[in-house]
Amino acid sequence: MNLAELLGLQFPLIQAPMAGVQNSALAIAVCNAGGLGSVPCAMLTPEALHEELFTLTAATRRPYNVNFFVHQPPTPDAAREQRWRTALAPYHAEFGIDPDEIPAGAGRAPFSAEFADVLEDFKPPVVSFHFGLPAPALLQRVKSWGAKVISSATTVEEALWLEAHGVDAVIAMGLEAGGHRGMFLTDDITTQVGTFALLPQVVKAVRVPVIAAGGIADAQGVRAAMALGAAGVQVGTAYLLSKEATTSALHRAALKSPAAAHTALTNLFTGRPARGIVNRVMRELGPMSDAPPAFPLATAAIAPLRAQAEAKGSGDFSPLWAGQNVSGCAELSAAEITKALFK
Repeated sequence: MNLAELLGLQFPLIQAPMAGVQNSALAIAVCNAGGLGSVPCAMLTPEALHEELFTLTAATRRPYNVNFFVHQPPTPDAAREQRWRTALAPYHAEFGIDPDEIPAGAGRAPFSAEFADVLEDFKPPVVSFHFGLPAPALLQRVKSWGAKVISSATTVEEALWLEAHGVDAVIAMGLEAGGHRGMFLTDDITTQVGTFALLPQVVKAVRVPVIAAGGIADAQGVRAAMALGAAGVQVGTAYLLSKEATTSALHRAALKSPAAAHTALTNLFTGRPARGIVNRVMRELGPMSDAPPAFPLATAAIAPLRAQAEAKGSGDFSPLWAGQNVSGCAELSAAEITKALFK
């Protein structure tokens, strides 16, 4: 079934949830343009989530998506945390940061009963997950109010697992995609393949609709994905320069620069592989390293460096998330970008 038919959309499109560069404004604009706007919730408190959904539902009557991470909170490891802070010590010294004053913290929370309590008041039409699915009782609670459930797969094995555990559709997330990899059955990044290699394999393996994600930035890419059996597409990077995105000035400048042609997977910013534009810290420490603590604990020690560098106009320590294909990035409204994908 086509994604538009499944979800009641004009276009078979999901706007990728992108924490840190958007709020409900982008989701609202995409919903009202005929796609499925998404609200990223991993960095929100339950109170902030309620506020975002109140704003969204007051501004659109169209279907929308809320997205959550479902990682297992790691057990703090003092030795690994110290190894990470030792790796960052020269940078802390360069910026005059006292590492002993940096608080530890996660920065991202997995889906929980507290978030489900908020959702129950709104009953969102679509709930999507990253890094697998929540515990069965939580998943059943989401399904009980009629929500369609979607999650990301980066391998055929993950797609089959998701289907077996009750998703209504699978996002086939190719290696080109920006931001965090949705991988959850393995930590081996050599298992990760490109969108147009992964997509037909997943389509063949599962019976549920498959949504293509990664490197799709224009109408030609959309048509190619649909020709390979996709029921729809998920697009993120193309919206990063949109008027409704909250992408920072530094991030926008990087996206418009030649540097955007070089992205890589890195675990330096959060502890999990995520694709972003290569910058100083990625060149000098990684981009992949065994020093950072487990996701999402790596964030705490690098956050002060990011803040100090950004205050001086530098993105050297910032997660400049982007996919491999920035050709669709345009300083247009989200509605214009959405409609251009289906010309």
